[in-house]
Amino acid sequence: MFSKPELDYLKSQRLARIATVNKKGQPDVVPVSFEFDGTYFWVGSHDQDIFHRTIKYHNVKNGNSRVSLVIDDLKSVDPWRPRSVKVYGVAEVMDHKGIFGPGKYLRITPTISWSMGIEGLPVKKDEWRLRTVHKS
Repeated sequence: MFSKPELDYLKSQRLARIATVNKKGQPDVVPVSFEFDGTYFWVGSHDQDIFHRTIKYHNVKNGNSRVSLVIDDLKSVDPWRPRSVKVYGVAEVMDHKGIFGPGKYLRITPTISWSMGIEGLPVKKDEWRLRTVHKS
């Protein structure tokens, strides 16, 4: 689903922002650590004892499995060089032994992804590269 430069970028990053939605339609965005195994994104908590009390966990557990994930940084300020991968996906609560040890994690299956500034080209205004649509 991802190009080699996108995969290299994803493997070099550890912080993302995940957006979930509650039963009433209220979105919630929170920074998270993540890992990507080449197929799935995994989001857990540095404290597995409290993960089951987080908003993101409850939103997914309560049936709102559609999520958005953004991984981004600034490669440079002068010249301005933002880099970003944005993913729409479907999340499930799963047992996993990940970066925070064994416990409950959100396993996110990507369905659509976009990237910006990853391929080494200068970023033009409002430039997002739709990379792949993966139907699940």
